[in-house]
Amino acid sequence: MARTLTRDLTIGPISSHFRNLALPAALGMLFSTLYNVVDIYFAGLLSTNAQAGLAQGFQVFYIFVAVGFGLGAAMSALVGNALGRKDSRSARRLSVQGLSYGIMASGLLGCVGFWLGPQILAVLSEPGAYRAAGTGYFRWLLLALPGFLLAYACNGVLQAQGDSTSMQRALMAAFFANIGLNPLLIWGIPGIWSGMGFNGIAASTVLSQTGVMIYLLRQALNSPALVGLRRRNFIPVWASVREISVQSVPTTFALLIMFLSGFVVQYALKGFGEHAIAGFGIGLRVEQILLLPVLGMTTALLPILSQNLGAGEFDRVRHALHFCWKIGAVITLIAAAILWTFGAAILGLFTSDPEVIRVGLIYLRIDSVILPLYMMLFSINSLLQALKRPVWSVWIGLYRQGFGIAFFAWIFVGVWGFDEAGVWYGTAAAVSSGWAIAMVIAARLARKDIGGLWTGSAELVSAQTTHSNR
Repeated sequence: MARTLTRDLTIGPISSHFRNLALPAALGMLFSTLYNVVDIYFAGLLSTNAQAGLAQGFQVFYIFVAVGFGLGAAMSALVGNALGRKDSRSARRLSVQGLSYGIMASGLLGCVGFWLGPQILAVLSEPGAYRAAGTGYFRWLLLALPGFLLAYACNGVLQAQGDSTSMQRALMAAFFANIGLNPLLIWGIPGIWSGMGFNGIAASTVLSQTGVMIYLLRQALNSPALVGLRRRNFIPVWASVREISVQSVPTTFALLIMFLSGFVVQYALKGFGEHAIAGFGIGLRVEQILLLPVLGMTTALLPILSQNLGAGEFDRVRHALHFCWKIGAVITLIAAAILWTFGAAILGLFTSDPEVIRVGLIYLRIDSVILPLYMMLFSINSLLQALKRPVWSVWIGLYRQGFGIAFFAWIFVGVWGFDEAGVWYGTAAAVSSGWAIAMVIAARLARKDIGGLWTGSAELVSAQTTHSNR
């Protein structure tokens, strides 16, 4: 039996919608990050090379998973916009075509990844044990691609309807399954099976993520957006595929550029040895945990903006964005204080190597200063997605995470002779200048589409008319 729509985001207090959507989203991402922390912990029990291989293999794998992120964001924006217009037929059509899109993309990316992934790893790493570990880990993870892509597509459909709880429950279950599966698959059962070693970490991800996919498919297929679904609806329709691609491909490229920044950082660090790469990988996970409330806020922002844009409620769009910025600023300042004060102790939970801790602490302290800018950049991406202008995220990302990091890291390390800290200073310079560019772009697009980023203007009536005629 189909469930009723969780909530109509075009009415009621904005703060209430954020609370109902952001908290489950943040909790789900917490367990997703803790899932990765569990993997890092077990890799650390094996060796530093295993930790470095996991960090690099996982980074390359997310090139392909980026398609799933883009698809999920597209579903949230397109289906949410249709629901805001009260167009249930379009919402159903887009939802089911998004699922078919995910199936096709999984098969294509799996074939491409099997050949291309090891080539990328060869560029990013030096020959040796940690490259071999990363390559084996990556190839096993390819089996999890359908689980990731379809899960993100389903989550986008559910989020558009105001449901962020389903993903939370699925990720919590995957986390606890991973705790049991990791040691079982790594070391096996004494006297019966010797286990898979390091590759057991990847095999655990394949099994648990497949479970996430099955649960979210069930939730999405039983949701109100898919009432009246027929089997023939799954046949890809070119017009729908194109509509989804226009929305998802720019977001995918923006995410790929974000991952590119990780590759640029790893390339800059490889001359400092595996300790630098392992310190970066652990520090990044620690930072992500503290940023989860912010990520929950910006994740909740997208369906709120999408439904209200579909309904033409532009004042609520501005209010939602400003509310996200205010709460996000408080959260990031608290996170920065924690990283400065307890960073070394937290890193020590994952490794006893003093060099790894030293590098990770430098990263955490420098990056903590720009956490509020990250928060605003994430929220601007949600705004651009909701406005159906995701291509601007690509251009912003190309500067900030491609050219910016490479250029400023070269300045600090290559020209001024900094050690690993120069890479983080370069990152901070790239993020700061990228934030300024993003704010200018967001203000100009908002003035054209919704009458202004800060307050409505005389152009609002014209903008409303244009918006409603799209």
